[in-house]
Amino acid sequence: MLSIQTNVATLYGQQNLSVNSAFQQTTISRLTSGYRINSSADDAAGLAVANGLRGQRNELTQGVRNANDGVSQLQIIDGGLNNVSQILDRLRTLATQSASGTFTGDRTVLNQEFTNDLSELDRQAGNIGLNTGGNYLQSLSVYIGGGLGTNNGNIIGSTTETIDLSASTADSTGLSLNGSAVDTAAHAQSALSAIETAVVSLGKIQGAVGAGINQLGFAISLGQSQITNYAADESRIRDADVASEAANLSKSQVLMQSSMAALAQANQIPQSVLKLLQ
Repeated sequence: MLSIQTNVATLYGQQNLSVNSAFQQTTISRLTSGYRINSSADDAAGLAVANGLRGQRNELTQGVRNANDGVSQLQIIDGGLNNVSQILDRLRTLATQSASGTFTGDRTVLNQEFTNDLSELDRQAGNIGLNTGGNYLQSLSVYIGGGLGTNNGNIIGSTTETIDLSASTADSTGLSLNGSAVDTAAHAQSALSAIETAVVSLGKIQGAVGAGINQLGFAISLGQSQITNYAADESRIRDADVASEAANLSKSQVLMQSSMAALAQANQIPQSVLKLLQ
């Protein structure tokens, strides 16, 4: 039906022009930002999932830093324990020398060095926090993060690593060397027995520290893997497919041009009524 009052064709043209314009704006927004989701209206459910993945990735990134800090601290402790081991070697040498019945030197001098070395052992154990009451003489909890996500807000899986150093006292008291002396051959022989036990005890402490370093190393590897996979998952949801959006841009440009041309033609329809009145 021809009508002067209502040009239905131009209304359809304006409607489609508006749709095509919005399509073009969305495509340009995605290409210029690099994201498929630029607002909640683009994909509300996908945005919620992507934000959760980004949050877990950020948590894991800091968790890996925490683990690396833990490894560094354990390596400092391990270095100190190596020094303690060397002190035990020197104590054993002094005790062996004094325990000999053929020793003709001054055992007072030997005992003085022995006592000084025990004091140094205590000092170094304190510096690495493994003296009696030391800072690291406990079960250390290192927050890594990760898990498998959440189930109704509850974390699935464990997010912490525990390094148990509570039984790792490395001073003369913890190694049962307090009171040892080499001022006599008999005392030196008793000291040798105590030193032998201390070496075994120190080995267990070093084993706990070494196991902790390896444990955190494995946790770091998992964390780094999860960071990569979470980033990939988020990318699949949030990032724009540039090839697809480039094709959409070409499509939207053609649609805009054809819409404008068709609208111009639709606007000419009422003028055809004049021919009926001639």
